[in-house]
Amino acid sequence: MKMSPSTISVVIPAYNEEKNIGDMLFRTNATLETIGVPYEIIVIDDGSTDKTKLMATRYKATVLSNGRNRGKGYALKKGIRNANGSILITMDADGSHQPEDIPKLLTPLLNGADIVLGSRFIGKQQYSTKKLHIFGNKIFNLLIALLTGRRVTDSQTGFRVYKKKVIEDIEIASDGYEVDTELTLKTLKNGYRVHEEPITSERRKNGSSYLNPLRDGVKIFKTIIMTNVNARKKD
Repeated sequence: MKMSPSTISVVIPAYNEEKNIGDMLFRTNATLETIGVPYEIIVIDDGSTDKTKLMATRYKATVLSNGRNRGKGYALKKGIRNANGSILITMDADGSHQPEDIPKLLTPLLNGADIVLGSRFIGKQQYSTKKLHIFGNKIFNLLIALLTGRRVTDSQTGFRVYKKKVIEDIEIASDGYEVDTELTLKTLKNGYRVHEEPITSERRKNGSSYLNPLRDGVKIFKTIIMTNVNARKKD
């Protein structure tokens, strides 16, 4: 794959992922080395009480710490502020995202897209996701389509590739899991070129999800409504 020598920044929020982060970082480094352009990996330790931070420091990654658990959105914002690349990749630390998918997510960006969403719901990837999460995602996708006139199949995905200037133009308000929904809605409402690419998604290999379907589902719904009212770019 041909690519200009732009630096890639990979931002990975992590909370109590000591059993998953090592394999994740090893494979991410290996994949980025095959691309052959300068890159950095930024892990934001979101107040982990296990050895997540220690494990992350053993790999080629810059590790930032929130001190205490502040939420995925808070961690993402810190990582984005510290990212140097003109291309920004966000991934989850639980092992559900496959770093080997990075090259195919980069291709649409290099061909003109402003943001590429890694969709779990193009093809057969939905079977790796819990039925309740699939149902909730579909409801939120429908609501976003009604509000924006633009359809996506996976508004909640955390595996994304952005042009850094897109993120710099957006005011991110969310501190929790609803951050992905906010970013989806704001990029759609502001007319950015959004492309979806199928990804291989697996259930986490170790530990349990910290996503609470009811609590976080309510937050996501509120975020969609509030963001629809205030989705304009920074002045």
